[in-house]
This record gives sequence, C-alpha cells and structure tokens, in this order.
Amino acid sequence: MPATRLSTFDDWVDLFRVWQKDIGVAYPEIANYKFEAKFGPTRSNEIEFGAYKGRPKWEKVMQIPDQRMRDALLNLIVYQGDTEFASVEQQRRLFETAPSEHDRQSLCRVVTEEMRHGWQMCYLLMNHFGYSGRVEAQKMLERRAFDQKRLLGAFNQDVNNWLDFFVYTDFVDRDGKYQLTMLSFSGFAPLAQSMIPMLKEESFHLGTGQDGIKRIVKAGVIPQQVIQKYINKWIPVSLDLFGVDRSSSAHWFYVWGLKGRYDEPTAQAEANLERMNEHSRELYRQECVKLVDMINKNVPAGQPKLYVPDVKFNRNIGEFARQPYSVTGELLSEQAYEEHLREMLPQTQDLILVNEIQSMERQWISPKGSIQ
Repeated sequence: MPATRLSTFDDWVDLFRVWQKDIGVAYPEIANYKFEAKFGPTRSNEIEFGAYKGRPKWEKVMQIPDQRMRDALLNLIVYQGDTEFASVEQQRRLFETAPSEHDRQSLCRVVTEEMRHGWQMCYLLMNHFGYSGRVEAQKMLERRAFDQKRLLGAFNQDVNNWLDFFVYTDFVDRDGKYQLTMLSFSGFAPLAQSMIPMLKEESFHLGTGQDGIKRIVKAGVIPQQVIQKYINKWIPVSLDLFGVDRSSSAHWFYVWGLKGRYDEPTAQAEANLERMNEHSRELYRQECVKLVDMINKNVPAGQPKLYVPDVKFNRNIGEFARQPYSVTGELLSEQAYEEHLREMLPQTQDLILVNEIQSMERQWISPKGSIQ
C-alpha cells in the first residue's frame, strides 16, 4: 500500500478502498455496501464504575482528566480495530470454496461487518484523537495478518478452510463479544455508543460459527478427532486474548472508567482489580463448555463427544504460558508435550484431509436448518 498522509476521514476512506482491493475482498456485494459509523444508546449517561463513578460520561477526549487515561483509551480502540481488519485478512480466501450459497452470503456478511467494525474504530481515531489518531488509523490498514504483523497473536494465524472458519467464528469472535461488551460500559461515550450496533452484528457471527460446527458434526464426514483438533487450536488462543494474569493495564482501565467487567450490570461483588482479566476469562470458559455441550447434541451415535481443552493447555499468555500441560490439564515432560501437541493440534495431514473432503464430498456439511 503506498505511503500517504491522512488529513480527513475521506482520505482514510480512500485508503480503506485500496486495502479492500489489496487483500482481495472487493467483491461487488462488499464493495457496494454502505459503510458508515453507527452509534446506539448507552445504559447510562454517567460513568458506572471506577474512580469517576457517577460523573457524566466524557463526550470529547480532552474532557478526560489525565493524559495517561487518554493514551490508554487510544490503545484500547487501536487494539479493537486491529482485530477487526485482521479477521477479514484471515478469512479472505474462503469465498471460492463456500459449501453453499447460504454459506457464501454468511461469509460476505461476516467479513463486511468486521470491516465496518474496523471502520468504526478508525472513525473514532480520526475524529477524536488528532494527529496520533490519524497515524494509528493509517497503520491499521498497513499491517497484514498474513505477514504476521497484526498486534495480537490469534489474528496472525491462518484460517485455512471452512472448518477453521466455523470454529474461529464460534470461539474467537465470542471473545470479541466479551471485549465489545466490556467496552460498552466505557466512560468515553462515543466508544460506548459504538459498541451497541457492533454487538448486534457480532451476534450473527457467533451464530454462524455455532451452527456451522453443528452442521459439520451432524453430517459425520469429517472425523470427530479432527474437529476436536480445531477446537484445541482456537480456544486456547481465545483464552489468551483476555490478556495477562494480574494485569496492571486491566486494573487501570477499570479504575479510570474506560473498560468494565463483562458482567458489570449484574456483578454482586466489588471488582477484584488484581484479577480483572481472569474474571472475564473464566466467564468465557464457562460459556464455551455450554456451547460444546450444545454441539454434542448433534454428534452421531457411537461417535466421541467433543470437549473444551483444559485452561492450561497450549497457552502463550498468563500463568500457564508455554508450560507443558495436556488437553486434560496434566503436566507432561517437554518431550511428551511436543508429541502431545502434534496429536492434539491440526497438522499438515489434517489440513490436507479437510481440504480434500470439502472439495470432493458433497455432503460433508448438513444443510442449514437440519441441526438441534
């Protein structure tokens, strides 16, 4: 992408169009979509937690009383926007292998809405953060997931096929639901108001993933152990996306009123400022268990049930980072762990098998509407 200097949001939109073409997703139904910033109502006009609780939400960045808080807010918006554009880059090659027109249209909608979410974050950067916001909005369109340049590791991994896509949208996008919900309580009103339409759109992505896995399981063509490997691939990186344990950043995001807890409106106890990330991560894990139980209702008789890997397995962030724990939480030797990873995560032969099934087997996925 050619270097340029952005002065207005229209300049950024021109760069956005170049990015669409550059990554290969400028399909007519996407290019013709009316991209726009959308805002919804927040639950309260007052800050609901932290040191500024009860004060009016900030409408402008310069109303935020401390430069450190303003910098932290910019950082939250940058990271959220980066994930949105990254997911489009990860999914860009799936259009030509869609199992049905329904699935292709679902992919178009998911990709388009992820683009709009990135657009929304860049709109905030360009319109509220001056020069630094313009710089970050431009960099958002210059990084590439397939060049391993996105800010978070999960968004530099490949999404190689439709099994990958469905597991990704069910579990990685579900982490997105948690992040968007926590930001919907933000004391910065334009950010909180941005989350309401984004969450409505995100719910379709989660349903697409959950239904897709159910349809694959019900068809019974892709082996259960291969489906399990893809679950083992994406749930640990989703757990990592909640951030480090005992995070000082999460502590101050809360104290400063920038990012709440996932269950902020209903939480009975005071926030444990030393365990903010761990709190939301555990809620997410519990939800994953329920989701997999729902998927298992579609497993053909005699086939093994799917499961959520132990929270310690294959982690790269947090207390269990780079420690040799099995999918069931057992501590292994380093040598045994390396062999275990080869058995429990997708390997080249699994990728070949899935791609062959999806290209040759007409009934590898059940029709929409056939699942429980």
